[in-house]
Amino acid sequence: MNKVRPKFKVVSLTDAAAEKIKAIMANAEQAYEGVRVGVKNGGCAGMSYTMEYAEAANPLDEVVEDKGVKVLIDPKAVLFLLGTEMDYKTDKLAAQFVFNNPNQTSACGCGESVAITPAANGTL
Repeated sequence: MNKVRPKFKVVSLTDAAAEKIKAIMANAEQAYEGVRVGVKNGGCAGMSYTMEYAEAANPLDEVVEDKGVKVLIDPKAVLFLLGTEMDYKTDKLAAQFVFNNPNQTSACGCGESVAITPAANGTL
């Protein structure tokens, strides 16, 4: 009998990130399907992470459900985000989502942008 192997999650969430996203979604002005995560060109290191409310999944989005949260990933960002863990950190001066990305090769001093190399052949 063939076993069905669980689908690899492009992005995973820590408990802290999942709880923060749930709280944000609960207080949103309207109902959203999930959170869209991606990358865009820009900043002094070359790329930056993006997060926004997602009203609906686009046909080519990678959909990840983790810890009760739905994350929609732009198909152009999948190879840049493979294996990324999304966390939420709070310290004395800041509270923010943090992307622990094995494909990230460097970051700028201000922390707003990163250099990311796509995962080789789509594998870790």
